[in-house]
Amino acid sequence: MAASKFKLAKPASFSLAALIAASVALAGCSSDSNGSSANGGSAASGSSASASGSSAAPSGKQATLKVELFDRGNSPQPYTITDSYLTKYIQDHFGTPNNIKMEFVPVPRSEELNKLNVLMASGGDVPDIVFTYDSGTFYRYAQQGGLTDVTDLVNQYGSNLKAFLGDDTLAYGQLDGKQYAIPGKRSITGKYASFIRKDWLDKLGMKEPTTTDELYDALKAFKEKDPGGTGGKVIPFGMTIAPAEVDPLIWSFIQPTTDEQKYTLTQKLGSNDYPTLLPGFKDAMQFFNKLYNEGLISKDFGLDEDKKQLGQDVQNGLVGFFTEDYPNPYYADGSYANLLKNVSTAKIDAIDPFTNSEGTHAKPAYDSNGMYIMIPKTSKHAAEAVKYLDWMSQTDNMVALQNGVEGENYTMQDGIPVVKEDAPTDVTNRVYNFGDIAILANGKFAGDDEKNKQAFVAGFPSQFQADVRKALDISDTDTFKPISFGHPIDAESKYGTALQDKYDQIIVKSAMAKPADFEKAYEAALKDYMQSGGQAILDERTKAYQAMQSK
Repeated sequence: MAASKFKLAKPASFSLAALIAASVALAGCSSDSNGSSANGGSAASGSSASASGSSAAPSGKQATLKVELFDRGNSPQPYTITDSYLTKYIQDHFGTPNNIKMEFVPVPRSEELNKLNVLMASGGDVPDIVFTYDSGTFYRYAQQGGLTDVTDLVNQYGSNLKAFLGDDTLAYGQLDGKQYAIPGKRSITGKYASFIRKDWLDKLGMKEPTTTDELYDALKAFKEKDPGGTGGKVIPFGMTIAPAEVDPLIWSFIQPTTDEQKYTLTQKLGSNDYPTLLPGFKDAMQFFNKLYNEGLISKDFGLDEDKKQLGQDVQNGLVGFFTEDYPNPYYADGSYANLLKNVSTAKIDAIDPFTNSEGTHAKPAYDSNGMYIMIPKTSKHAAEAVKYLDWMSQTDNMVALQNGVEGENYTMQDGIPVVKEDAPTDVTNRVYNFGDIAILANGKFAGDDEKNKQAFVAGFPSQFQADVRKALDISDTDTFKPISFGHPIDAESKYGTALQDKYDQIIVKSAMAKPADFEKAYEAALKDYMQSGGQAILDERTKAYQAMQSK
């Protein structure tokens, strides 16, 4: 499967009881999309709030703008998720000058879709700004009439917003020519890289693997010779059921496809495309079975949905190889830094070993859009919401939200914010969750693509920056983008959430079966998947492809 032949797109998931309730509530919701009680105001010193539609000093009743905020349970003292340096910065530099009280509504990241459905179903209690990475959820809410059409508001208050996003990215938030979501923008579209214990390879006199076969040989050697001295606890291939761990392996087995196959046989669930029906998927499951039965992958990988166990195993020096979102090991408090505290001589290196039948390292990438930022139809403060996003899109404000205070958190070098590594913890903690605050941006923005990459890398500890750049480049090699029909596939919206669980079951049951029982286990799990909605998605995508071809 050559990367140039295989273009793939972002996915959908939702529904069940919460979504059914949401759809009923949404269908009956209506309000003035321009409902606004605050008319803007002068910018605070050091900000550019006035460029976002503010006029003279605000008068009248103060508006309250409620904004969803992911809660990852990692707020450092003395902050809370809703009371931090960044939430105060936004209040001081956007809220107060515009006579707006900012209120952040925490939503657990791991329960994002379910909580969003509950919020949307609640009607009046839903925040003025909500978001999701799930394109299907966005399409569903838009079709049900639950979202504000912000076309006119963006034209009136969003000149900076439009310049930042550009027409191509804005198009991802449109349905039937109307702007129902403001898509975030990705500075980098790569997803995954692979990582190996280079010090283990050196002990064994082995080179870094560049093919799947060479990787298998390295895993066998790790198992048999235990170069890390784990006392029999070695985990050659650290595995979880999360996409970052299973995707790189599975996609490397997918065979070259025709346009018809990629459009009809791909299943879009949640925020990922799934290759469940594509040629080669069964071969990937067979390889999983081989790795599991030879003791080469984490024994309880099917239970490690949040990747916590994998993180502990890596930092405890038990894992020889793993795949991951390319920057994750290199954060200041990430698995590599913690590994070095336990094993000072450890060396993790980014590699790209999985090869497909055409000899490339094909792997999925993101589209240029990030999350879908939406204003529910029930919101009475849609104008303020657009002004807020316009304010955020301006360079000075984006840099401040992503980097903190110049001279304390970072210095500017050739137009790129570079993190000050000698900054004390209380200073670095200011921006601990900047990615969840600066929702318009996925990754750091500093100008063109190369500067964006440099800015992203510069945000990591200097000892890891070369490693981060190597992993980033790997994530951007031989990639293919998500598939999109340009409109929602209703069956994916209806069955997406349940089928993600069924997909995981295919992997786990196929892997854990005895080799002699693989065929039976795989076919039974696939049959269950198809009967649970997979067939409905296949049928609808086939019809959609045929309609697309007839135009």
